[in-house]
Amino acid sequence: MNAANRSDFYIGLALAVSSTIFIGGSFILKKKGLLRLAQKGSTRAGQGGYAYLKEWLWWAGLISMGIGEIANFAAYAFAPATLVTPLGALSVLVSAVLSSYFLSERLNIHGKIGCLLCIFGSTVMVLHAPQEEEVASLTAMAEKLKDPGFIAFAVCIVVSSLALIFFVAPRYGQKNVLVYILICSVIGSLSVSCVKGLGIGIKELFAGTAVLKEPLFWALLICLVICISIQISYLNKALDIFNTSIVTPIYYVFFTTSVMACSAILFKEWLQMSADGAAGTVSGFLTIIVGIFLLHAFKDINFKLDSLPLYLHHGPQDRTWNQPYIALPTDERTTMDESNRTKERNAKSFFPESSDKRSNGTFNT
Repeated sequence: MNAANRSDFYIGLALAVSSTIFIGGSFILKKKGLLRLAQKGSTRAGQGGYAYLKEWLWWAGLISMGIGEIANFAAYAFAPATLVTPLGALSVLVSAVLSSYFLSERLNIHGKIGCLLCIFGSTVMVLHAPQEEEVASLTAMAEKLKDPGFIAFAVCIVVSSLALIFFVAPRYGQKNVLVYILICSVIGSLSVSCVKGLGIGIKELFAGTAVLKEPLFWALLICLVICISIQISYLNKALDIFNTSIVTPIYYVFFTTSVMACSAILFKEWLQMSADGAAGTVSGFLTIIVGIFLLHAFKDINFKLDSLPLYLHHGPQDRTWNQPYIALPTDERTTMDESNRTKERNAKSFFPESSDKRSNGTFNT
């Protein structure tokens, strides 16, 4: 890899990491501003008021998120999508760590392990990510978009998305969390491709190339607006109906997988990787998935090291199963007996005696 490609790779990496810091910090700033409004007795966002617009911390969070999104947008112009997209998980890590310090939100042992796994997985992905980028101009991007493999992939994405939106979502969208998330994820793979092309075009624009006269530039911009609008709409629907701790890790997995598949087909970055590099990238991605799951799935559980079984702290001699049997008090035994009798009555009412039932418990056919 020559010096120019190496420089672009590290610029893209720095932009991707900085975007996660700004985006993760923006959640803390906006939440801090809303909490200050609540302490003053003002109406918070989402409750019919606009007092939050007067809170400077809320505006600071909005500006921080804008800077983070711009940095993430620019990162695609310098680094492969296979590297930039999975690193978005670091914003969750930054938000979790900062909230424990500035919002007094406890980060349990599952969250701490999840943070470490996210850092470890991201490091592994950076070390094994493809460091060569073939597409350096909109002309080359146009040639990539004409590839039959990508055309077939894009047609499948559009057809499956339309089927999910018009046929599956109205019937199962409010029952199954995967419906809305699948729509966001598959559409997101196309939006990242548009961002990649626009980033390359803007990079050429600063270099003096008249890319604004290229129809492809405006076609990618229109496609990006449509894709992002659909993503935001259905992601908000998923967050309104289902728990955030369920939506966030599932969306990350499906979205990142879709983007990596699209990147492999469009830019063929995986063809430039060795077997150990591909295995390292996949392993790092799976490690990040586990870390995100631990951060979200157990965030409401008050679990600390002190909650571990006593034999982990004091050794085998203090294990609880070596203690003698202690009978329950009379009132507790009576309560348990009544509970068992109730369960037996419910079981009999659920399975009534009939002539079809044999003595061995089976039924005639």
